[in-house]
Parts: sequence; structure tokens; C-alpha cells
Amino acid sequence: MANPYRQFLRLLPRRPLYVGDITAVNSDGTVDVELPDSKVLRVRGTGSVDDRVFVQDGEVRGPAPDLPTSSVQV
Repeated sequence: MANPYRQFLRLLPRRPLYVGDITAVNSDGTVDVELPDSKVLRVRGTGSVDDRVFVQDGEVRGPAPDLPTSSVQV
């Protein structure tokens, strides 16, 4: 019988995908992205200030739709 905990871990994403707004474009080819929880990530990529983007593995993956967000604490 397979280990249920290992089966559960396989369901979780290995590399999380974040969405946030670009707050600064830096001269070294990076941008600062503010996440909905107010954390700021410095990642590789391009874009303009106030663009909403997807971020994964420390780089901008592409534009994200401008949809309303909500946060729930568990």
C-alpha cells in the first residue's frame, strides 16, 4: 500500500506560482513585485510599473489578468 502522506505531497505544486504588481524596474534586469500580502520579491524579468504579472522560480512568467483578489487567514 502506498504511503498516504507521500500521495498528498504529490498533489502539491513543487514550484509555487505567485501573482503581483510590479512596483519598480531596476537597472540590473530585475523588477520588484509586490504580492497581495504586501511582500516584495525582486525577480528577473521585464515589465512596467503597475503591470500585474505571474512570478515563478525567481522570474516573471508573463502578464496576469487584473482580477479582484482576497486573502483568507486559516
